[in-house]
Amino acid sequence: MTGTVSEDTHTQGRLPGSRVARRNPLRWLRRHRAAAAAAALVAAALGLVIWGQLAPKGDGVSLSVHNPGPDGARAVSQILGRHGVSVRDSGRYEDAMAALADGDSPTLLLHDPDGFLDDARLRALAGAAERVVVVSPRLQTLAGLDSGISQAGVVPEALSVLEPGCSLPDAEAAGAVSGGSGFIYDGGTSCYGPTGSTAGLLAVSGDGHVSVLGSTAILSNDRLDELGNAALAIRTLGSSPDLVWYLPSVADLDTSGSPQTLDELAPGWARFLGLWLTLVALAAILWRGRRHGPLVFEPLPVVVKAVETAEGRARLYHDSHAIDQARDNLRAGTLVRLSRKLRLGPGATADETAEATARFLDRQANDIKELLDERPRSESRLVAWSQELDTLEKEVNSR
Repeated sequence: MTGTVSEDTHTQGRLPGSRVARRNPLRWLRRHRAAAAAAALVAAALGLVIWGQLAPKGDGVSLSVHNPGPDGARAVSQILGRHGVSVRDSGRYEDAMAALADGDSPTLLLHDPDGFLDDARLRALAGAAERVVVVSPRLQTLAGLDSGISQAGVVPEALSVLEPGCSLPDAEAAGAVSGGSGFIYDGGTSCYGPTGSTAGLLAVSGDGHVSVLGSTAILSNDRLDELGNAALAIRTLGSSPDLVWYLPSVADLDTSGSPQTLDELAPGWARFLGLWLTLVALAAILWRGRRHGPLVFEPLPVVVKAVETAEGRARLYHDSHAIDQARDNLRAGTLVRLSRKLRLGPGATADETAEATARFLDRQANDIKELLDERPRSESRLVAWSQELDTLEKEVNSR
């Protein structure tokens, strides 16, 4: 008993070590290295996908100084910075006003294609800036700035290049610029206009306070290196050491006033019209919704001649080119009539009927079976085959 106890104790003393060995992670990894490698690859791929979805996306706003895309304005902002101009990007109206207040004779670049700013804010911005450069403004924006400049149309598609055609020093120094997909404006001094027009792609008010640039392509990364676009952009925006770059967004909408309710927007007679339409709808429901009682099914004594049914079915088979279906019906009818004539009973098979017909006519059974089992492939052969079956029935009936 003592030896047994000591042996069990020795065995128990080795169990923890063996369990630790079995639980050794390095040994497990060596044993399952293929599965561990596959799991690591799957985890890495999943991590890359999650990182790609959660990683911050690049700025895609048109004419944004942080947008490196074709329609962005990162290049012109960097060029202005190398020329000593401090470009301050403002995403909110309050930030733009604060930047204008802190600047030294600041220039304001304003691009509000959706018309988020009202007249009061436009006037406040114009009053705080030394110069205002508006890019492709709407009619509402021009009216709010009250600069005497108005819209005059679009640049003709045939004019991809526009010459200055004015006496402004900046335009004369820049030379020709891109005119594609641009707008022209009238009032003050206009430059880069189509031949015979007083309006132009660039319009400067009489006091020089407001400049209107009718094309975003001149400032965009994609077209900045074409013609004199870069020169015109730098001369127009770099006249002062501080430039406030302001692109209004939906956050700049004035929501101080409560919107009008539906009752306030609707005309006064609409409430009476609604009551009238309600009465008309109720009358229509009562008129069309009344019940006349349950439907009564009455069998009608209709008699259809057998020949009409046969002809109608034959026309359907002919129109649908159902040769096989017509053949099966003709064969079945012939077998039924032959078995009835030969008194074979309703349980007679096709082979039994064919053999009985052959014995009755003293002919070969194979000839009768081949005739009954034939499958015509054309309508003309189907007609001829049906005539042969009719002849066979006539021979049986004549005896």
